[in-house]
Amino acid sequence: MGARKFFVHHNDSEFEVDYDTEDGLEVLKFQLFSLTSIPPDEQQIRGGEDQFINDDSDLDRLVADSLRLLSIQDQQPECASSAVDLAKSDEELARMLQAEEEALFFQQFRAGENREEFDQRIRPYVRQVLMYEDQNRQEAARKSVPLNELEEKALVSLAKEGNFKPSKVEEEHAFLLQLLFWFKRSFSWVNAPTCDGCGGRTSAMGMGAPLPSEIQFGASRVELYRCNVCPGLSRFPRYNDPLKLVETRKGRCGEWANCFTLYCRAFGYESRLILGFTDHVWTECFSNMLGRWMHLDPCEGIFDNPLLYEKGWKKNLNYIIAFSKDGVHDVTKRYTRKWPEVVSRRILVTESTSSSVLSSMTKECRKSLSHEEVSMLESRDRKELEELEQELHLPEDACISLPGRQSGAQEWRIARSELGSDSLSSLSCPIRICVDHHIKRIYNAFSLVLLQLANAACPKAEIVGILKILKKLILDLRSSPFKVRRASFDTKLAGSLLPSDQSMHVMTKAVAALSLKCEQDTGERVNICLAGDPVETSISLPVAFDVLEELIDSINSCDDFGREPLSRPLLKFNRITSGSMLASGEELPFGIASSAFDGTRSSKWEEPNGAKGCWIIYKLLNGQRRTLEAYELMSANDAPERDPKEWILEGSEDGGQNWTQLDKQTAQLFEKRFERKMYQVNVSKQSNMFRFRFLTVRDGETNSRFQIGGIDLYGKAS
Repeated sequence: MGARKFFVHHNDSEFEVDYDTEDGLEVLKFQLFSLTSIPPDEQQIRGGEDQFINDDSDLDRLVADSLRLLSIQDQQPECASSAVDLAKSDEELARMLQAEEEALFFQQFRAGENREEFDQRIRPYVRQVLMYEDQNRQEAARKSVPLNELEEKALVSLAKEGNFKPSKVEEEHAFLLQLLFWFKRSFSWVNAPTCDGCGGRTSAMGMGAPLPSEIQFGASRVELYRCNVCPGLSRFPRYNDPLKLVETRKGRCGEWANCFTLYCRAFGYESRLILGFTDHVWTECFSNMLGRWMHLDPCEGIFDNPLLYEKGWKKNLNYIIAFSKDGVHDVTKRYTRKWPEVVSRRILVTESTSSSVLSSMTKECRKSLSHEEVSMLESRDRKELEELEQELHLPEDACISLPGRQSGAQEWRIARSELGSDSLSSLSCPIRICVDHHIKRIYNAFSLVLLQLANAACPKAEIVGILKILKKLILDLRSSPFKVRRASFDTKLAGSLLPSDQSMHVMTKAVAALSLKCEQDTGERVNICLAGDPVETSISLPVAFDVLEELIDSINSCDDFGREPLSRPLLKFNRITSGSMLASGEELPFGIASSAFDGTRSSKWEEPNGAKGCWIIYKLLNGQRRTLEAYELMSANDAPERDPKEWILEGSEDGGQNWTQLDKQTAQLFEKRFERKMYQVNVSKQSNMFRFRFLTVRDGETNSRFQIGGIDLYGKAS
């Protein structure tokens, strides 16, 4: 452990910052954020002689104590540098350009002139992508999608980032990602098909002749498999028609990308089928939000990480070609940071020949378009070429850990040398905000209802019965269309447990916390419908369901039921909400840091490299200061070996420059999943930031990961 003092100059101000060398650059950036309001991902820090500070080692090597802080967005044009200039020194860039020139020079002597072979290899895909424009195929794809569910998830994902009023392009981008995740769950990877007769495992027997019914949907190849249990023989036709794949929902990467690209086109996204000559196929879509083409791999459920194959799978790339109805493009440069090496493997044809073939095909694709349409596409093509050249010289993002291949049998992946790490993770996550005001409202509303029932001396069984009715109601509401949510309950059923007026009061109080309202129907039924923003309700319902599960479990486990057992941990009047957080790392896209505070059991914060130590910082909103009374940790859904075992909780009143230990725990054990443990804080200190330093996990010898299902901070009543 070491301490340094830096003098940070920003505009006309100077800040004195105490820096703990164990914390690393990311915590320093968070300290600077609290002082200057410049987000960490927009900070540019320079040391002596204008040295860029990019990682912890740069700080360690820094002799001077003076730093200069710039905002990337606010820099003046004269001191602004291009991404390439920031990424590489002039000398490094010169070396790279020289290596490219040499690789291209030698390629001329090594590459063949197999123009016809090159053409024949890619020509079928030019015809293939035209199938995605067929209205019947698109309609079949749209009908198979749970549209309401994906629209809701897209809006909820934006709302959890604080965006409750997204623009159209933001909605479209979010929906595309949800379409990718849904497709990953709904399509099946086939290593070897199960037996058609008994459902047993099968072994490959070679290839067979396609039947007329299979040829009808483009299955020119049919794999044969012998059952390992019965004498049955099973067929696995390799269908090329995405209409058939919408029905079968199974295959390998060719079928996955073929079918998913149809889905993208069915929902109006400009889409490309991407062919890698090293035996993989995926999709690109043009994101209007990003203003560029975006990589999407349906087999892996990964998006916008084009270095996945070179960095994660360790593939030796050569040609990567994009096919759409509007043209054919070589996009290899998007997927590599080792262009000279890639050029040395591009020996099928020379670069000029491949460019000529693709240009000719693109002209064919555009021959029916108007002059204005062609001009617009050519302008976008030029912009993409410029972007590809710039990206080629950018450094790899060392903070992003890209996984090896996850789809396919392990033996098959080993044979292809595509194994790597097992997750997509970030060692430097961005600042995330906490949209969790509804959690306190829901817990408090439900708990107050319970206290009211306990005060009325209602038997425990009757209260549990009321909660089960509420739980069924929540399930009905969650299954109804989110924009017009509606459900109802029978007052007779509730009245059998409580007087009708009291049961109605209970229901009204409970649903109001979910942005819902009760409407008395004729007869014995009460309708529940929206009372506000449907997205607010969408965020609230999963929390409410988990709360009810927790309350039912807590009440059933109480031998002496009454007011006191309900007071903690069920009441959350003083739960701190709506802060922001920064963590040492996170799992993408579902194990992000804000998942620790979202109040649901279905999510968790996961730190892939956190078993030997990790941290998360919570910053209060608008410079508030609170004194902690207690905090709660909840174990996650699985993998007990990843549970926290030892940790330190600290508070800071000066934006993270100095920290005071508030609590320390050792040898902690979570005995079950979703178990909550509450800890009292005995150090009374007002803070505007809190930091958990998780030191060890339950089993750090055989496991590298840390995870936590939930964190709740409780401030003292003011």
